[in-house]
Amino acid sequence: MLYPLKFLPLFKNKIWGGNRIAGLGFDYSPLENCGEMWILSGVKDNESVVAGGALEGNNLSELLEIFMGDLVGEANYKHFGTDFPLLIKIIDAAEDLSIQVHPDDVLARSRGMENGKSEMWYVMQAEEGSKIIDGFKTEVTQEEYEEFLRLGKIETILNEERPQAGDVYHIPAGRVHALGKGLMVAEIQQTSDCTYRIYDYNRKDAKGNLRELHTAEALAAIDFHPTKEAKTRYDYEPNRTAKLVDTPEFTTSLIVLDKPMRKDFSDLDSFVVYICIDGIAAVKALESIEPIHAGECVLLPAMVDNVELFAQGTAKLLEVYVDPKQYVGPDRVEGFDWLAEFTGEDSDEEDCHCGHGHSHCDCGDDDCHCHEH
Repeated sequence: MLYPLKFLPLFKNKIWGGNRIAGLGFDYSPLENCGEMWILSGVKDNESVVAGGALEGNNLSELLEIFMGDLVGEANYKHFGTDFPLLIKIIDAAEDLSIQVHPDDVLARSRGMENGKSEMWYVMQAEEGSKIIDGFKTEVTQEEYEEFLRLGKIETILNEERPQAGDVYHIPAGRVHALGKGLMVAEIQQTSDCTYRIYDYNRKDAKGNLRELHTAEALAAIDFHPTKEAKTRYDYEPNRTAKLVDTPEFTTSLIVLDKPMRKDFSDLDSFVVYICIDGIAAVKALESIEPIHAGECVLLPAMVDNVELFAQGTAKLLEVYVDPKQYVGPDRVEGFDWLAEFTGEDSDEEDCHCGHGHSHCDCGDDDCHCHEH
């Protein structure tokens, strides 16, 4: 029987990663740092594993195969199949991340991948002087962009923001962007690890090599229009749901909680994820209660109609779901082949997500950029 599910986090050492996630109460030893903590993931070979209860030890993909629409919603299961549609992370940037861009669904699928990557950031911590790169200052042509990139002056034409804790940034696929040092954010994104790195400050990896760039691959992905309003504007009241981002990819709201709150999801055909971004809270549903602290999340199965939320003092929660009323594109059915759909050719390699015809993108081809390097 399903119940509110908590999962074990996955820790990722990054060249730019810091150590603030330890301050949230997580132990990622023996890693030197934790640039990314994946708190809910259905990414192949990186599936989240249930942390407690009768389903302890099962991963998210296994749960989807067993519980299907009861877990994610009937419409969501029809649309996404056994692929969980979201990847949720806590990111700690001790140094600047590379300037990068992600493809949209159409471009990603034309290149043999299942999803593009739109994402959003909720800023949990921000040091003074921290910055975010979010699109272009003004309209530029591809030729102008390539010239600034060739001259090493790409930053001069990009829009720079100075974030503070509590700020929200929606980064649609196609927007050039980068997190700056001194930031810790909660990131909600489509399930995809596809990143095209444009510029990396001539940074070298642990072996002394310059990190790989994906200049040519990025060109078709980039939206060259200027960013009109980078930061998401929102208002909130305690114990009410304040919508932050409402898109076909995901809907995210903020709840600042200081007394018990009850919510009805009987009209929503989706799972709901609660991410604690500050304080200590608890989620009660299906006669089960799960406590969560900052950096943890709980997944409510779609079969849940009512949920009660509690806080110890004051807590902040992000509420996330996928609204099936906003779908764009065809439903997935078992055995659906995205590569054949967009190329008109049959492919026998159902597990290949890079277009090179090998399982799990282990093709060994230096030109394969379907995963972040």
